[in-house]
Amino acid sequence: QVQLVESGGDWVQAGGSLRLSCAASGIIFSINDMAWYHQAPGKQRELVAAITRNSSTNYADSVKGRFTISRDNRKKMVYLQMNSLKPEDTDVYYCYANIRTRLDSREDFWGQGTQVTVSS
Repeated sequence: QVQLVESGGDWVQAGGSLRLSCAASGIIFSINDMAWYHQAPGKQRELVAAITRNSSTNYADSVKGRFTISRDNRKKMVYLQMNSLKPEDTDVYYCYANIRTRLDSREDFWGQGTQVTVSS
């Protein structure tokens, strides 16, 4: 059974920084794309940043220049460094990973979410 566990969500004042972490555990042959999404109540989950196994990255326009996604393949972890935080960044943030759990199978997995609250 594969699990993704996020940590690092917190309350912070505008202009501050947070670092989110996500650890994958379980029977894992390899991890392909990893990403962070956010979701506000009543809204769809939206991509914040994504990173391929080879560390190519993609960001939502709203976070470019402020957030940085990175990963450690050996530790099976993905990170989101969040700088210059704004109140509109307040959301639940979810970790995503596409994981090869068997030689012939890849599946999508999600973490349970971590709350980020930015006050003005």
